[in-house]
Order: sequence, then structure tokens, then C-alpha cells
Amino acid sequence: MRALIVALALCAAAPAFAQETEPRRPVHTFSIVARDAATGQMGVAVQSHWFSVGGVVTWAEPGVGAVATQSFALRSYGPLGLELMRNGMTADQALTALVAGDAHPEGRQVGMVDAHGNVANHTGPSAIREACDIEGEGFTVQANMMGPSTVCTAMAAAYQAAQGDLSARLMAALHAAQREGGDIRGQQSAALLVVSGDRAQHAWSGRIFDLRVEDHQRPIQELERLLGLARAYNLMTEGDDAMAAGDVATARQRYTAAMALAPDNHEMVFWTAVTLASTGDVDEALPLFRRAFRMHRPWRELLQRLPAAGQFPDDPALMSRILAVR
Repeated sequence: MRALIVALALCAAAPAFAQETEPRRPVHTFSIVARDAATGQMGVAVQSHWFSVGGVVTWAEPGVGAVATQSFALRSYGPLGLELMRNGMTADQALTALVAGDAHPEGRQVGMVDAHGNVANHTGPSAIREACDIEGEGFTVQANMMGPSTVCTAMAAAYQAAQGDLSARLMAALHAAQREGGDIRGQQSAALLVVSGDRAQHAWSGRIFDLRVEDHQRPIQELERLLGLARAYNLMTEGDDAMAAGDVATARQRYTAAMALAPDNHEMVFWTAVTLASTGDVDEALPLFRRAFRMHRPWRELLQRLPAAGQFPDDPALMSRILAVR
């Protein structure tokens, strides 16, 4: 059975492996791949002293699995690993098959998790010290070119101890790795990719967070900031969906929560005001319009363009009342 799995995987993997240029230097360092047992969400988080690490390391598909491919990274491990898991292989079977079909597995470092929480990792003997990997329940951490040898231990402990949703726990692992000493070269880029556990979701709609910091002196802290902003925008979207369904109470709750997460974001304030005024809650909307106009004067002009686009009532009296706020 094992031989059949390997043979089938090799048939799928060979063309992509053959077409990809063999990497000449290690560009990626510490990462975590995990599945949340409660929600089914799966994700990858990574940091490296290399430009745009997320474009290579992070791969995930709703209801299928997640992959991190690093060290002397071969991107093919990402899409091919997902394809094999989509077609019924466990994370271990998929990774075993791909390593068997790789002409140079000695330089690879890969972590995988499937939709059932099975995990697998591979660290080739040519991964530059300090290199490590640890598998835990529903997660795997892996690192290469670290300062100390204890980075993986710190990541695993932080992930297991952290509270919150999957994204928060993945971020806790990154912070722990950096506090432990992290990449011996320093910091440059980071990425976070989290997808739904629902296989019926499209690849695009099932992406809960897809964030990248391409070049920054403190990329993990910047990724944390972006995650907070992304949470706020997700709440705004939930509010819009609730409004479309006629659930005004839920919409207001989501909008209020979003503005609390991003109090300096005047766009959220403006569109919340627009929604409230459009549904007749003008008295509640006016203070928000005032706040938005003070934060960014051009919102006054944009508001006047919305009726022609069908995005605001064509009501001159209402428009005059709003524009009169100071």
C-alpha cells in the first residue's frame, strides 16, 4: 500500500519538481503549521530574514490542509501537498510521497497538517544549524538557521499555552521564537495564512486571514498590527452581510466592535454612518459623520457622489442635514 501511495504521488509530483529551479541558498527560517480542533481552521505562520517569505512558505486550502515549505525551499511541496491531501492522503502520507520523489530532500524542511489534524514534518540533514522540528497535537513547528537550538521548543510551548483563536496562537508561537533568539541573521518578513475548515468554501472565500509583511525591521510586530486591522475589517464585512439580511441589530454590533478595534480608521466610521443613515437611523449616524469629516475632510465630497451610484438615498434634505454637521 505504501509503495502504491508513493508511486501515485511521484506521478503527480514529477512534472512540477522537474520544472522548478533548484534553490541555491536557504531563505526561510521558523514556521508553525496547525489545525484548530474546535473550528477546523488550519493555518501557517512564518518569519524569516528574507524578502517576502510568505510568497514561498505558506500554503493552505479550506477543508484540505496547510503546508510550510522552507530551508532550501521547493515551492512545489505546497500545491502538491495540498493536492495529495485533497485526494485522500493524510499529511504523513503526502509528505512521505513527496520526499520520496524529491531529488534533493536533504535540504528541505517541510511541515504539513491535514483536515483531520494529522501532522507531519521533514528536516533534511543539510538544513543549516540550528535546525529543529517538533510535532504536537494538531500542529508542527520547524526552524533552520536559528541562533539557539531551543527555538522549536519555545514555539511549541507558546502555541500550546496560548489563548484565543488559531491566528492568535500562531502569532504567539512566532513571538516566542523571536524572544528565544530566532533567525541568526535577524528579522525581515513574516506571513500568516489561515483558512476555513469547510471544504465547501472556495479557495478565496475560505481564506480568513492572508497577511504578509514583505520587508520590515520588526515584521512580527507589524504582522500583529495587521492581524488586528484584518479582524476589524472582517467585522465590518459581517456587519454588511447582516444589513443585507435585514438584521440591523447584529450589523450595529459588528460595526461597533470593528470601530473599537480600529479607532483611528476613519473609513470604518464613515461607512458605518452611511449605513445607519441609509436605514433611517440619522440621529445615530450624525455623530459618526461628524467624526469622519473631522478625521478626513474629503468624505464630505464622496458622500455627495454616492446617490448617483445607488449607494445612498437621493434625498437632498437628508444630504443637507448631514453636510451641516461641524
